[in-house]
Amino acid sequence: MPRTLPPSRPGLPWLLPWLLSLLLFGASLPGCGLRDGGGENLVAPELVRTHLYVAPGGSDSSPGTRAEPFRTLGRAAQVASAGTTVHVAPGSYSGGVRTTAHGTAEARIVFQSTERWGARIVPPLDARQNAAWDNRGDHVDIIGFEIDGSQYQSGMKWLNGIYNGGSHNGVLHNRIHHIGTDVPCENKGGSGIGIDSYYKGVDAEVTGNQVYDIGPPGCRYMHGIYVNTNATVRNNIVYRVSGAAIHLWRDASHVTVQGNTVANSGTGIVVGAGEYFHSKGPNDHTHVSNNIVFDNGHGILERGATGPNNSFRHNLVVQNVHGDWKLADGRHHSGTVSAAPLFVDYSRDGNPDFHLRRGSPAIGQGLAPETVGAGGAGSATAGLQLAPRKTDIGALPFAEP
Repeated sequence: MPRTLPPSRPGLPWLLPWLLSLLLFGASLPGCGLRDGGGENLVAPELVRTHLYVAPGGSDSSPGTRAEPFRTLGRAAQVASAGTTVHVAPGSYSGGVRTTAHGTAEARIVFQSTERWGARIVPPLDARQNAAWDNRGDHVDIIGFEIDGSQYQSGMKWLNGIYNGGSHNGVLHNRIHHIGTDVPCENKGGSGIGIDSYYKGVDAEVTGNQVYDIGPPGCRYMHGIYVNTNATVRNNIVYRVSGAAIHLWRDASHVTVQGNTVANSGTGIVVGAGEYFHSKGPNDHTHVSNNIVFDNGHGILERGATGPNNSFRHNLVVQNVHGDWKLADGRHHSGTVSAAPLFVDYSRDGNPDFHLRRGSPAIGQGLAPETVGAGGAGSATAGLQLAPRKTDIGALPFAEP
């Protein structure tokens, strides 16, 4: 279609004053002019965050709003994009979820139970995946869910609770239990939380989770938290695991294992590397501190390829049947507490309470954070040595009743 000129100004003469006024006006617009030297001012696009909602009474044909939520996590995962928070209401949801969308460092994708452990992921009828939740996306957080594998129906049995193959992700404050308790013991293994490097995933945070009843009795291939890359593993409670409560292997290196409580498992903590996917090892610059490792078959072990810069400081390690420590030749642990932790209520069955009782030897014996120059340059405290704060060992600090 030919372009039509304004009827009041036929021909070309109208165009010159119009262009002149446009240039003068455009030059005065903030953020759209020219810098000295001819550089263009760029306006950063505004970050748009979106919210989706999932509820047991919803429908996957709905728009996923608060008023009209989705029914399944799978549908929300299809729609989610960078900057999306998926709010999941209390109730039961079929597992076998796979999430592949990527967030960014500035706009993460967050899947969050609106009530801690209220959104419960359970085995579906005719399960077709061996994981309750398989995440391959980057910059993704999974927060506050219960993964309960106790009520198997049919199809594949779960070998993994939350499996993460992406990068820069968080698995935070979930409760994961009864994974692979009645499967054959095979060396392909499995875990409550698996942080894997197979898809080149790096930099994970595993914090504040409860992981228990993982693996068939006596099976050393099923682990509580299994890490194959660099990660932070902090303030988790892990118990009744057939293999290791916390196991570092394959491409694991530069891992912080801090403030966890592990008990009643085949091994408490394994630090090692081998059978690599992408690296050549060893597991080095891994720091293990402030953990309670109590009443396991073995306590804290190093296996495979380990480097000279690993450290083991201020852990409570005691009553592990086959030995509390087995580190690489020449390696030493320091600040170790070798006395019963005095939990509020501990038994090998049931639901133990891992809070510390008054008089526990773990109270105030942890490695305190570095505090030199905590205020930053130019602040009143810059460059000062501040008094260290007492830190308890274990995932649950002592609290006055």
